[in-house]
Amino acid sequence: MASSITPLRDPMAPCPCIQHLTDQLTPAICSHLCLLFVPMSASEDVSGAWAALAASMLSSQAVAGEGIDICSPLQPLVTGDVWDSGKFPALLTPPDAEKTPGYWNKGARRRLELALALQPAAQRAKNIILFMGDEQGRLGCAWSSPLPPSDSDVTTGMGLSTMSATRIYKGQLAGGSGEESILAMETFPHVALAKTYTIDRQVPDSAGTGTAYLCGVKANAKTLGLSGAAVYGKCRTTFGNEVDSVLHRARLAGKSVGIVTTTRVQHASPGAAYAHSASRSWYADANMPKEALRDGCKDIAYQLVHNTDINVILGGGRMYMTPRQTPDPEYPEDPDQNGTRKDGRDLIAEWLSAKQGARYVWDKKGLDAVKDDSVSHLMGLFEPKDMKYELNRNTSTDPSIVEMTEKAVRILRRNPNGFFLFVEDE
Repeated sequence: MASSITPLRDPMAPCPCIQHLTDQLTPAICSHLCLLFVPMSASEDVSGAWAALAASMLSSQAVAGEGIDICSPLQPLVTGDVWDSGKFPALLTPPDAEKTPGYWNKGARRRLELALALQPAAQRAKNIILFMGDEQGRLGCAWSSPLPPSDSDVTTGMGLSTMSATRIYKGQLAGGSGEESILAMETFPHVALAKTYTIDRQVPDSAGTGTAYLCGVKANAKTLGLSGAAVYGKCRTTFGNEVDSVLHRARLAGKSVGIVTTTRVQHASPGAAYAHSASRSWYADANMPKEALRDGCKDIAYQLVHNTDINVILGGGRMYMTPRQTPDPEYPEDPDQNGTRKDGRDLIAEWLSAKQGARYVWDKKGLDAVKDDSVSHLMGLFEPKDMKYELNRNTSTDPSIVEMTEKAVRILRRNPNGFFLFVEDE
């Protein structure tokens, strides 16, 4: 069975299978993601049909009977005589050590000894940092959908396929075959899988899941900090159905608390730490329906400032904090980046006046300058909406997730009672 395939002429050309999703990944990364869909058994009979199947999985533009592009360097695997031979090609050249039973037995013995040496923790944790790799599974679920992700898209989270692709890519960057590499989190003494769903949907969104892992309560999709009795988009169902987050409980226990995110700080995942909202999209009052405002619901940005006393707030989301037509400090000539609030409130100014030892910054230079021990509260909003992806980040104006986290820890750790920090990298 012959297949019609058009190889990429330029090995570094944009990868067609993910171009409709994001321009953040290189063809090399894409090739590792695509490999997950290809049968890996060297002894399996592979007819020309496998070539067409693999090709269709590797391209968002696959149409029966038409030529389709294949991401380099996978191109040789689905083109040429190698498929006509009926055998799947060997992908790796294993090190000689891996060919001996002793290599594997030694590794298994070492891991078993480490597991047997584990002892129950004798003390309670003083400090807690919750890292969330949010929406990392977009690529995994997007193969079946030609639609681009929306603001409240459904994602798979940081699942096994994403982890596998990351592990392989890390190993190959180090000069290995990839599969032998180990991620830092895979060395943890305890690792588990979690079932993710909302009570009204099998596949959740990050508002419902944020409420689950931060508040301990399953809820309806697209609702924040509310029990399942609250109905999405219905303001009146908010009251009496609020649930407390671990961040709020930590603050009540006398700990310092913080939020670091590469999204807007009013987004679903960080929002579940402090807000109670019938809609994850109510970022500012301008995003709320008149009925919700009339019934007394508050937007998420307002709740960020007036709910839990949060010591460190770092991320994006400037436009939801200032009145309409307020020029953005970084993009003053772009009206699309102006403030959006209709109530005329300057929530940044309100936050500064209400907190002793508070500091506000909006770029990396300002963040780097925060070295005074008298700063007990820090708000840094580095973009009007979400922060830029790492590959597009301006390193002179926008801090990285690492730099923001380090700054947060330096401030929060001054509290002798400890701290709770939520860190999200989207």
